[in-house]
Amino acid sequence: MAHYFEFNNVSYSKNNEHILTNVSFSIPRQGDTVAILGPSGIGKTTILKCISGVRKIDQGTIQLKNKILHDAHTYIDPEQRNIALSFQDNALFPHYTVEENIRFGIQKSLFCSKNKNGPLKYSMEDLLELFFVPELKNKYPHEISTGQAQRVGLVRSIIHNPDLLLLDEPFANLDQNLKDKAQKNLKEILKSTRITTILVTHDKYEAFYLSDYCGILLQGGIVQFDSPYNIHHIPNSKEVVEFFNRGVLIPVEVVSDDTLFNKDLGEIKGKLVKKYEKGEQVNLLIQPEDLEHDDSSTLKFEVIDKKFRGTNLIYTLQTPSALQLPVFVHSHHEHLHAEQEKFGIKQPIFIDHLVCF
Repeated sequence: MAHYFEFNNVSYSKNNEHILTNVSFSIPRQGDTVAILGPSGIGKTTILKCISGVRKIDQGTIQLKNKILHDAHTYIDPEQRNIALSFQDNALFPHYTVEENIRFGIQKSLFCSKNKNGPLKYSMEDLLELFFVPELKNKYPHEISTGQAQRVGLVRSIIHNPDLLLLDEPFANLDQNLKDKAQKNLKEILKSTRITTILVTHDKYEAFYLSDYCGILLQGGIVQFDSPYNIHHIPNSKEVVEFFNRGVLIPVEVVSDDTLFNKDLGEIKGKLVKKYEKGEQVNLLIQPEDLEHDDSSTLKFEVIDKKFRGTNLIYTLQTPSALQLPVFVHSHHEHLHAEQEKFGIKQPIFIDHLVCF
């Protein structure tokens, strides 16, 4: 069965520089949201531009609702794709008010022969309220802030009620409090309207919150495409681990199907994600939440760093063999440790997913 959207083996180059090479991913169902994560300059925004038709691909296939948008023989003009874009710069028409900019999006939708979706269940006033800019209707782009313009552009894109919504860092210019509220409202809108969405962001927590699937774009293309849970807990390569920079790899020996051994930590129990032979030497991923604090434990290591994150702390512990282990602790814990103090690790050590490379 064909997926709702498919981006198959797409390559794109500019000025003889390869930006995308055989990149592939798909969206199974209408109403799903996909987030694309990756370092700056890797080609995330270029993917959106290729999907919209702003950039013409060198090879591959882009397909939406079983119709080819772009391949070696077909190219559908951007205005005929029923795809809405909201980029960081948003490019509002400077001589139109906010309301006129949004109504232009509505008129464009009504006159697009490819849009069979009908009007959106949310009015312009509803969306302006949900993105905290209801007072801006009569203002011109030069009279509002960058963050406000970004949200107006988002309203203009959503009200189009497109077959596919493309968002490029939609809340990059908002403070954290406003960003959290806007993300919550956007998620509610997307799910209630079943607008299929592709989101590009540098914020992994935004990606995990808003998306059904995440794609990690590194050199070589989409290296992992999976649920946010699996992306976080079961990365499929060292490259993905390094991209998130949230754990350490430690040497271990495979003892059995559910047991590993490290000379500093001892036995580590759990479910091996991949099968290895007994006696094989591999590297185990340790993330901050994998090890548990226990003051009564005899397994203790020196604290060499402590990061206070409000609701939690992340301690860095050094073992006798100079491994540096991150450990997550809730900040309301009554036993707070200073640097150079000893910190106990609960035994036996059990980790749900033993991810090794």
